[in-house]
Amino acid sequence: MKIQLSEHFSYSKLLRFVFPSIVMMVFTSIYGVIDGLFVSNYVGKVPFAAVNLIMPFLMILGSLGFMIGTGGSAFVAKTLGEGKEEEAKKHFSMLVYVSIAGGIILSVIGIIVIRPLTIAMGAEGEMIDACVVYGRILLIAITPFILQNVFQSFFVTAEKPQLGLGVTVAAGLTNIFLDFLFVAVFKWGLEGAAIATAISQSVGGLFPLVYFIKKNKTPLQLVKAKFDKSVFFKTCTNGSSELASNISMSLVNMLYNFQLMKIAGEDGVAAYGVIMYVNFIFIAIFLGYSIGSAPIVSFHYGAGNHDELKNLLKKSLFLIGSFGVILTVAAVGSSGFLSKIFVGYDKELYEMTCFGFRLFSLSFLFSGLNIFGSAFFTALNNGVVSALISFLRAFVLQIIMVLLLPVFWGIGGIWFSVVAAELLALFITLYFLAAKRKDYHYA
Repeated sequence: MKIQLSEHFSYSKLLRFVFPSIVMMVFTSIYGVIDGLFVSNYVGKVPFAAVNLIMPFLMILGSLGFMIGTGGSAFVAKTLGEGKEEEAKKHFSMLVYVSIAGGIILSVIGIIVIRPLTIAMGAEGEMIDACVVYGRILLIAITPFILQNVFQSFFVTAEKPQLGLGVTVAAGLTNIFLDFLFVAVFKWGLEGAAIATAISQSVGGLFPLVYFIKKNKTPLQLVKAKFDKSVFFKTCTNGSSELASNISMSLVNMLYNFQLMKIAGEDGVAAYGVIMYVNFIFIAIFLGYSIGSAPIVSFHYGAGNHDELKNLLKKSLFLIGSFGVILTVAAVGSSGFLSKIFVGYDKELYEMTCFGFRLFSLSFLFSGLNIFGSAFFTALNNGVVSALISFLRAFVLQIIMVLLLPVFWGIGGIWFSVVAAELLALFITLYFLAAKRKDYHYA
């Protein structure tokens, strides 16, 4: 039976509604990991390190989609909650058109600056060429990638999370099959991995575009729409937390790679790449829950249902906290196995990766609550608080920790930096949840 945004949510109903979004994000993370897995095992350690070095830059450009998707879906869901369906369609359409235009512009800029940027990040020799080749191929597909990020949120707002999951699974299976074909069978190397990812991103971004162009049974459809500065500004403000989070995370990843190049060289960058790949899978559960639950919060906020806001916050904090404990135990327990899949061919690199991942895994105890806290305020259309949580968590605190802790603990300090940053950020999240409880009547 279809679950609507307007319903009262029990634990089981809430989990059923967000489950497609969780699976969607996990699957997105898994097929993102496939590139690294094939490159590491079939192409080599240096190309694998090159992928990890250039990926933060590509994610910065793709973060436009996260900002418009999360900020726009919250605004559109609130408009639907107010009973203004036609207005919601126009807002949705305008934001999609802006995403396409922005993607084209970013693609051109990225192709121009990628080589000097790669050199500035510390790459040398064959690593520079590997970064440029991989990056330029993916930059051609940056517009579909942005659209994929946009539609992940809007599928939930359209009350079609299962369809969003189906699109993600289709894109993921495309990437896995083509990675195997291009890299393992045809031996196309790094270029093959990049082409496989670019094609899969096109599947994930263009199919939803076609779906929403046609008439459908959802409250959302692409229609003629003029650029609305106020709506776009509200979307950017509201989604600024996700933009700040993604950009900050990417910049911090660049700093991690820079520090690791100094302390451990290419092995350190490769080990960090493995940890980040696996981290994406675990973090995807928190992100999926936040994406899936945000339109519910926005709808009931727009409808003035304060009791349901209380209910959603209480249940969400319990569920996210439980997920954090389970994921931490699972991550520590599986660190050896997961590290071996990627770098089992190199004993020293394997031991470095395994040690780093066990320390890093402790961050899951706190990161889920911070991710949800930021998303919760985005859903309440309070982009300022949401952005502040994300900026302090993903940028300021992590930079302080990654610069400070290695002085006392060497490479161990780098692995533990994110744990310390997430713990400090949790106090900030809890402070804002307590400080704003009377403003939004959720406690």
